[in-house]
This record gives sequence, C-alpha cells and structure tokens, in this order.
Amino acid sequence: MSIEMDDISLQEQFEAVMASNDHESIRVFLDDQNISDVAKLVEENPDVESSIISHLSIHRAASVFKILDPSDQKKIIEDLPEYKSVELLNELPADDRVAFLEELPNSVVRELIKTLDPDERKITLELMGYPENSVGRLMTPDYVYVYEYNTVKEVLDTIRRFGTNSETIDVIYVINYKGELLDDIRIREIILASPEQKMSELMDDRFISLKANDDQEMANEAFKMNNRVALPVTDDQNILLGIVTIDDVLWVANEEFTEDIQKIGGTEALEEPYLDISIFRLLKKRAGWLVILFLSEMLTASAMQFFQHEIETATVLALFIPLIMSSGGNSGSQASTLIIQAMALGELTIADWWRVMRREIMTGFMLGLILGTIGLIRIFTWQTLHIFDYGAHWNLLAITIFFSLIGIVLWGSLIGSMLPIILKKLKLDPATSSAPFVATLVDVTGIVIYFSVAYIFLKGILL
Repeated sequence: MSIEMDDISLQEQFEAVMASNDHESIRVFLDDQNISDVAKLVEENPDVESSIISHLSIHRAASVFKILDPSDQKKIIEDLPEYKSVELLNELPADDRVAFLEELPNSVVRELIKTLDPDERKITLELMGYPENSVGRLMTPDYVYVYEYNTVKEVLDTIRRFGTNSETIDVIYVINYKGELLDDIRIREIILASPEQKMSELMDDRFISLKANDDQEMANEAFKMNNRVALPVTDDQNILLGIVTIDDVLWVANEEFTEDIQKIGGTEALEEPYLDISIFRLLKKRAGWLVILFLSEMLTASAMQFFQHEIETATVLALFIPLIMSSGGNSGSQASTLIIQAMALGELTIADWWRVMRREIMTGFMLGLILGTIGLIRIFTWQTLHIFDYGAHWNLLAITIFFSLIGIVLWGSLIGSMLPIILKKLKLDPATSSAPFVATLVDVTGIVIYFSVAYIFLKGILL
C-alpha cells in the first residue's frame, strides 16, 4: 500500500497505516521511525500499544519498552501473548529489566523470573539482591574488559568480539587476573594508540568508581562531577562487578525529582502517573499527610485557647492573627523549599548547617523588617485616613505588629531551613519536611510569639 505521508503528522500517518490492516506495511512504517517516536505512538495510542510492540523486531521492541512509563510497561506485558512477553523480558538489558520488575508485586515478579533464560535469571536475581535504591540495582554486567598486558591490537579484537552485546564501548575497563579494577580507558585513547602498545602504558590510574551498595544519589553526584557516559561499579574488594550508564542515572534523577516535588507539596510519592492511579490509592497517598497536618493545626487552636482571655480583652489583636500566621508559614515554606532543592542538587550538605543558619537569620530578619514595616504603615494609614479605627492605642498596636512580624518571619525562616538538615542528619528524607508541614509548625509557634510580643507592649493598657 502506498500512502502520501510528507504533509501529515506522525499520528495521522500511523492511523492511516493501521487502518490498512497490512501487517507488513505496519512493520515497515514502525521500523522507519526513531525509537523515541515509536514510544510516543505507544503512549498516545493505549488501545493498540501491545500491537505496536508486536510489530517491532525484538531488539527494537526492547529499546522502546525500556523508555516507557512503568504503567505502560505493565499493560504491555499483560496484553502481549505469553511467548512474546517472555521474549521481550529476555531481550531487555539486565538493569532495565530489574527497574521494571521493581515496580511489580512480589508474586508477579516471582512468576516472571521463572520465564527468563537461566543466564538472564541468574543475572537478574544477582542485581535484585542488592539493596533497593542502591547502585547495584542500576548496574549492567554488559561491558568490555581487558587485561593490563593486552596490546591495543588485542583490545580492538576483544571489542569486535564482545562489543555488540555491551551497553557501551565508549570506555574500556582494565582489570588484573583477580578481577580487580585497575583503570578505565576511553576508546578514543585506544584507537589513537600504536597497535603494539600495552594497556599498562596507557593507564594513568586516575579513575572514578562506584560501590555496589552506594546510594543511587551518589551515582548521580559522581556523573555530575565527571565527564563520563559510564562509570564502573566495584565491591568492597575493588572487584569489577558491572557499569552504570548515564541514561539510567538520568532516569533515576528524574524519578527522585518527581518524588521530592510531590513530598514538598504535602503528599506521599506516587509510583505511577496521576491519571493512572486509582482513586482509592490516591486517597491513601494524600489522606495521611492531611490528617497529620490537621492534628498539627489543632495545636494552633489550643494555643489560641490559651490566649483566649487576651483575645477577649483586646479583640483588635484577633484581626491580625491570619496575617501573622500566614507570614511565618510562607517564610518557612520558602526556606524549606530552597534548602531541600539545594541539598538535592548537592549545593550544600549537613556540614553547612551553620552557614545556612547565619544566612537565614540575616535574611529572615530583613524579610521580617520589610513585612513589619508594611504592617506598621498599613495601620498608620488606615487610622489616619479613618478607614478603620484601631482605638486610642493604635500606635502601640502598630509597634506590636511590627515586632511580631520580625520575630515570626525570622523564626519561620530558621525552622524551614533547619528542619530538612536535621532530617538528613537523622538519615530521613529531607523532602518530608514539606511546605505545608513547615507552615503548620510555624503557625503554632507564631501564635505564641504574637501574643508574647503583645503582652510586652500592651500589658496594663489593652491586656
């Protein structure tokens, strides 16, 4: 079948080819597309996603499958004929297969692992034996290694023999007879060297390696600091176990960023896209934090009950409670978000706590000064223009608001900046010190600060 496709979109071309119901035309069309374009077609056509995968060669199918969202991957494996899903899982690189299996219930994982070829099953179980979120879960055993006594000519022969099945040949790894990593050499250096030169002559002993039990965040940092497409992974005895490639690290970094954003917003991380998650599971993810925040806000009510007499005596103070609470909460939320992001990007560590505190003391004080001045001017203006009468002692009220805002904004900034660092010190996720949580915490203490300042300036006058 011949179709004019120059002036129509990829989606329209796809729909025209699918409408032909000509399997050969569908296969040819899909083979002519980039892997990323085929993945886009899968995402945009959920009703035929398994059919798209079925029409691809197994190698291209695996390349498309590994860059899809977990929800799409699960649906494809469920919809494909059993023989095709087995073939697809066996074709996937070991690290991508483990990443997919991690998203499934244990009972399903056990059944799928049984379908793997013996060699692939052994590799998969070895990788899944490493702790969750460790570098070991990311690494692939498909790489090219040589020995220090090999010549350049021998190394090139090795690359030709084993390079096809390797995830990357940009870097070649040099080991000794014990399997210990000695160096990693870029392919460019090997190609430009004399055929008779030995690897020992090209080695400079300057290489970066990761440990299999390291946290995946360490891999992310290592790639950011070193210009490499892959890094070797070793055990505690420096035995080379595998490599981690930049694409896997970028994928993990994206997932971690998404989780952090969701946690900062005051919810548990979603393991699947928002539109794919069931209402019940979405409820579970959000309800927990809302209950915690609600119970925390009850402390605010308790604090206000403690100052009930002051509120009844000087009702004008109650007018500014929302202003005071929101200002402290907003400054705390700002600080926590900035610190969480800086820690995620590696811009600061726990050791920088004192520098952070000093900056937030100065910043919080100046921000409080700005807001306090605005609050003071507002009371002065409203009273002078007779927009609202704050009473005979309006000037003392203005001073109370001024100093309260300085104290509360300063306190909010300190809490918001220190809480993520404290959580990190306790080996907890800093992102759980979410903006709503910080705001709620500052609300409670803000009430205490406000009425304490009011008591200082208005004792014997309004109180």
